[in-house]
Amino acid sequence: MKFLLQVDFPHQGPFGDELTKAMSDLAKDIANEKGLIYKLWIENEETKEAGGTYVFDNKEDASRYLEMHTKRLESFGYSDIKAKIFTINEELSKLSKADI
Repeated sequence: MKFLLQVDFPHQGPFGDELTKAMSDLAKDIANEKGLIYKLWIENEETKEAGGTYVFDNKEDASRYLEMHTKRLESFGYSDIKAKIFTINEELSKLSKADI
């Protein structure tokens, strides 16, 4: 069973290439998180939001990461952080082209 962690928060920038340059080291660090299968970085410059969706191979690591990441985001000055953990229905997801 796999789990999706969805996180988003108000973000004033940077976006696009500037965000990539600013967060490349963090992205490499996140790639080493226990239980993480992958992360999708998400951003919306129009609504001034950013965040990520993460797929973990177990709920415990998703919960642990959420707690740690929330503290990290708060240390960066972010607030109004929204997060949810979902169980992935793998069979339906595969029917809809998910590579799970």
